[in-house]
Formats: sequence, structure tokens, C-alpha cells
Amino acid sequence: MALEPQILPMFATPFVVVSFPDPERMNAGLSEFFDLLTSQGNQYRNKHPHNYVQDELFESNFDLFKFDQPDVQALRNFILQSIGWVITKLNGYSREQMDKIQLFADAWFHITEFGGYFYTHNHPMASWSAVYCVDPGDDVEGKPDSGVLRFHDPRPHCNAYLDGGNAGLNGVYNTSNFNFKLQPGQLVIFPSYLQHEVAPFFGKKRRITVAVNCWTNRYGG
Repeated sequence: MALEPQILPMFATPFVVVSFPDPERMNAGLSEFFDLLTSQGNQYRNKHPHNYVQDELFESNFDLFKFDQPDVQALRNFILQSIGWVITKLNGYSREQMDKIQLFADAWFHITEFGGYFYTHNHPMASWSAVYCVDPGDDVEGKPDSGVLRFHDPRPHCNAYLDGGNAGLNGVYNTSNFNFKLQPGQLVIFPSYLQHEVAPFFGKKRRITVAVNCWTNRYGG
């Protein structure tokens, strides 16, 4: 009698989703602070963007966490603690190993108006990236993909040929894109190598997010 075949879920990509508890007050403070920064003209706008930035999209400098504003620091602690948990959990590090690791971060915010978007990119020179949702903007009837955070499958050509033998794969074996319709207070953490984009936003309210790149000293040494 033949043994049952063993299925191995190789080349899996981890995502971590966690929400800040009761984010309304912090998010309101962040939104107000971001308005203060953007009111200063281009002083706090990223002058050397790596992606095409339209008039409908404000991208800040990458030093958001330097500000002592309480809501910024509360968000900083939440994000860095969450990414520290991811590093510990997925690498299987002990407390002693984590004590040797220094975590560094760049952070910046985006404010997207009607028609704004971010085309496909990844984040070189970082191991983990994250997006925090301050305000997703409003839903638009007939446009379910408005402003979604979309990730592309990192396996080249995995969907180059689809037929009855593989078109129905689901779960970890799926070969299609994956969309996040962000909610207020939601944090999505993902490997920095992943190609992702923000679909065109068609809401009347603003879409406000914070992006973070993290890296450590090499192997905790």
C-alpha cells in the first residue's frame, strides 16, 4: 500500500497584521500633526522620492520618528515593538540573542487625495517594512480597489500558465495578488523585498498612512 504523499509549503511569505487598541485618539493627533507639517510648504516634503509622486500625494521626509510629539512616539513604540516581536518569533531568537540586536528604522507619512496612487516598488536595504493606517479615506461605490495596498507574488512567472491543474490553488499556494483594504489602527508588517503598490484612490476624504523600514545590526553581532 502506497504511503500518502507529503505536501511541503515551501517558499512561504510571512505577513503580520496587528491593530493598535482604540486608535481614534492617537490617529486624530497624528492627523492634526501631519497637517501642521504639511502647512509649512515643502519643508517636510521628501525632496528625493524613489517613486513618482503626484500632486495628489504628499510624501514626508523619512525622519518622522525624530519628532517628540506624543502620538508619533506612541506609534513609534507600537510599530517597533511589533516588528521586534516578528523578528523574535520568526527567527526563533532567545532573549539573549535579541539583547544583541539593534533595530533601526526610517519612517514617513503619506497623505493621498483623489486620484493619488503609488506604483509598484519594494524597499531595498531593509529587512522588514510596515504600513500603519491613520485614515483609510472613504469607500467608493463601484470601486472596491480604491486605495488598496496591493502585494504581488514574489515567485517570478508562477502564474505564467494557468489551467485546470493549478488555477484553483488557494491559501499559501495562491498565485494572484493580495490586497489589504486598510482599517484605522491597522498595522501590516511584511518582508521589505516584496513588490507592492497603492491602487489609485478615488475617495473624497483623505487617505493617511505611515510607512516604516527596519533593519538591524548584522545577525546581532
